[in-house]
Amino acid sequence: MKALKLSFLAAAAAFAMAGAARADDAPAAPAEVKPLVVVFNIGANNDYEFRGVSQTDNKASIFGGADLTIEGIGYAGIWLSNVDFLNGTKMEYDLYAGIRPVVGPVTVDLGVIRYGYTSQPSGPHEVYTEWKVAPSMAIGPATVGLAYFYSDNFFGETGAANYYELNGSMPIGKTPFSVSGAIGKQQVKGPLDYTTWNLGVGYALNSHIGFDLRYWDTDEHSFGSIYKSKVVIGIKATFP
Repeated sequence: MKALKLSFLAAAAAFAMAGAARADDAPAAPAEVKPLVVVFNIGANNDYEFRGVSQTDNKASIFGGADLTIEGIGYAGIWLSNVDFLNGTKMEYDLYAGIRPVVGPVTVDLGVIRYGYTSQPSGPHEVYTEWKVAPSMAIGPATVGLAYFYSDNFFGETGAANYYELNGSMPIGKTPFSVSGAIGKQQVKGPLDYTTWNLGVGYALNSHIGFDLRYWDTDEHSFGSIYKSKVVIGIKATFP
């Protein structure tokens, strides 16, 4: 699992960077009805955090991807980033797809994510797949959501794993700022279960460029420095 690499958010935020500029951050279709929309993204931050754990050994990352949205049907995409597990693995590539049915005021994101890696060392495979169920709804100006991810054979072939999350986001009045945060629990076969949380502020420079400043932490600092508290700042651009 990702939590074992040396020993995923507030994805609902408009321009949330860490981890979540990733597979579970595929954009919804724009307000104007278009049957097919393709959006590219590129960005950078001072640390690639996934569920409170650094994927770059507490160093900077550069990421990018593309998202395809089919109006009224679903989405698919690809996302890539450098990683550093101190074992030769250099890049992560995520392939994902899903649908977003609407039930009353609730939008349910049903998806699947395949996490792949280049230059993997010999031994247990790092590649794994997760299934996602993530309902969310608007409450006034805020958006609140739940998320559940399941893998039948997690990172490092460690067996079944579950991740549970409560997240939320809200714009700050009519300013270009927003706040978002999440708390989650990663459960994996073995002794390395942990709780993670994050809280951050996003700033939309315009409709295509955003910044995110976010505090991350876990309750298992004894697992190593990649689990310890940190502040991550990032930028993300989308086009066209």
